[in-house]
Amino acid sequence: MGVLEIEQFICRSDNIGVLIHDPVNNLTAAIDAPEEAPILAALERRGWMLDYIFTTHHHYDHVEANFALKQKYGLKIYGPHAESDKIPEIDVTLNDGDNFRFGQFEVQVLSTPGHTKGEISYYIPQSKVAFTGDTLFSLGCGRLLEGTPQQMFRSLKVLSALPADTAIYCGHEYSASNARFALTIDPDNEALQQRAAEITHLRANDQLTLPTSIARELATNPFLRASDRQIRARLSLTDASDEQVFTRIRALKDNF
Repeated sequence: MGVLEIEQFICRSDNIGVLIHDPVNNLTAAIDAPEEAPILAALERRGWMLDYIFTTHHHYDHVEANFALKQKYGLKIYGPHAESDKIPEIDVTLNDGDNFRFGQFEVQVLSTPGHTKGEISYYIPQSKVAFTGDTLFSLGCGRLLEGTPQQMFRSLKVLSALPADTAIYCGHEYSASNARFALTIDPDNEALQQRAAEITHLRANDQLTLPTSIARELATNPFLRASDRQIRARLSLTDASDEQVFTRIRALKDNF
C-alpha cells in the first residue's frame, strides 16, 4: 500500500497550495485552487496530472483557479453543500460525516464553520492528516467573516479531538503574525516560545511553517487553550466559560 504524497507551496501572497497524490492509483487532488500558475508548476515539478479539487470554502482566494483547472484537466470538484451555489464548477457536494474514496484512501468530511457558514475540513485517518482550510491555522484560527464565535469554538473542538499525531495543513502561511499575537496571550508558555523561535527561523530562510500537528496546537495555540488557568487570569476571565474566553481571544486578535 502506497503512502499519501503531499506537496505544498505558496500561492498568491500568503495562500498555501496543497497537492495530495495516491501513487498506487496515480491520482492527484488539489486542496482548494487559489491560483492556477503555482498549481501547474507544482504538478509539473512532481510529474502529476490533476484529477480532483477538494474545496474547503467558497472564498475567491480558494476557488479562483477552479474554472481554468477544470478546463485543462476535466477534473471533478468537491466542496461543501452549504456553499455549492458560490463554488465555481462544483460537481460533488459534501456534508458533515460524509466519507468518500480518493484512490486507496478514505476521506472523511468534517463540518467546520465559523470563517464561513459552510466551511468543511478533510481528514484522511489512514495517513493521519487533515486539511483545515481557514478554520485552524498554526497558532491561530480563521477570522469570523460569516459565522459566530460559537460556531468556530465548536469547529475547533471537532478538530482538536482528532488524534494528537494528526498533521495539519491549512490554507495560509500566517504563523509568524499568529505567533506574535499568541505571545501576548500566553507569554510564559515555553512550548509557544520555542515554536515562535522555530517559525522565525523557518520564515527567515523562506521555508513554510507547516504542517503543524494537533498535539503542537494544543500546547501552543491560544484559541485551543481557553481552559488554561494562566490565560484566564491574564484576561481577567477566571470564572468565564471556555467559549467566553475563546470569544475574548478572537476579539483581541481582530484588533491586534
